[in-house]
Amino acid sequence: MRPRWVVVSAIGVAQILAWGSTYYLLSLLAGPIVTDTGWPLAWVFGALSVGLLVSGIISPRIGHLIDGHGGRPVLAASALLMGVGLCGAGLAPTLPAFIAAWVVIGAGMGAGLYDPAFSALGRIYGEAARPAITQVTLFGGFASTVCWPLTAILAETLGWRGTCLTYAAIHIVVVLPLYLFGMPREARSTPAPNLAGAAPRSSLRPDQRGPFLLLAAGFTLAYATMTVIAVQLPALLQAQGLTLAAAVGLGVLIGPSQVGGRILEMVFGRKTHPIWSLVASTALVAIGILALAGDGRLAAAGIILYGMGSGIRSIARGTVPLAMFGREGYAILMGRLALPTLLATAVAPLLGTWLLAGLGPSGTLYVLLAASLVNAALVLPLIPMALRR
Repeated sequence: MRPRWVVVSAIGVAQILAWGSTYYLLSLLAGPIVTDTGWPLAWVFGALSVGLLVSGIISPRIGHLIDGHGGRPVLAASALLMGVGLCGAGLAPTLPAFIAAWVVIGAGMGAGLYDPAFSALGRIYGEAARPAITQVTLFGGFASTVCWPLTAILAETLGWRGTCLTYAAIHIVVVLPLYLFGMPREARSTPAPNLAGAAPRSSLRPDQRGPFLLLAAGFTLAYATMTVIAVQLPALLQAQGLTLAAAVGLGVLIGPSQVGGRILEMVFGRKTHPIWSLVASTALVAIGILALAGDGRLAAAGIILYGMGSGIRSIARGTVPLAMFGREGYAILMGRLALPTLLATAVAPLLGTWLLAGLGPSGTLYVLLAASLVNAALVLPLIPMALRR
């Protein structure tokens, strides 16, 4: 068994590169792609939505694969898929070919972002995986900090195609070895005989179905809300009377706030049940959005609180299901939870555009505030359910 710090560091560095070269990639490359090719901007960003849809659709199957074979081969396969997909994107002669490349990238995302990484850690360390999950999210919080400047430099020197090809090479030369040499080999899981009346390992007991549905609904609504904010934040801040430059400057606070929230969770939350981290995350996001919807002078405080809440939620996404449902079948449950969450993330940018066009920035903020309050209503019943376990 490899030392925990080796495993966490390998997965953590790989997560920085995986998020930075997929989820965050088009935020900087979309403009150069449109300028070079003339492809519609909506379709360029639509390729990311296609990738997220694919990642959500395959997530349940990924959970089964990790549960049966361990995380090492699945995460290694994700590096190959991302590498092949990015190579295809960089060489794509037409828009359909570019979108097809993002189908492959989406398969890599489904097999290699947070949910599979958490599932792998849960399989390795069982219910003691919480510190490792927290530490991996600390690495992941620096994805935009590291990769946005790197992407900008690569785009300036090599063009957008060269940037995609460089990231493809990084996945093969750096990320793949990190998984292969940094993660332990695990014995293949052999399902126990399905005795008469016994539920298969992938099934939930009747008393677990309600908590699971509440958890899935809460995470889905939360990530849809957070994706709308991530896409529309400059416009929402400008509605509060801020200039574009000020809005962009305040938006930069989200990344450090997410990392700060995760550090606070690691320091103060390690001795408490993970459900309290989920409660804190839900409250911070709701209060942050309330501040954004109110006086523009509270925008900075709202962004910091919101960022802390969203950062803590990334940890709770992995630790709460593990604490509530246990190690057995954890990877399968994470795959099931990822399906609606990633599908909501895929459609949220379009939903945000509709809200902004129909209700304006202020109306959009009030809808997001209402969604955060509904999410709180979904989380509160989980507290006694989680503490009873």
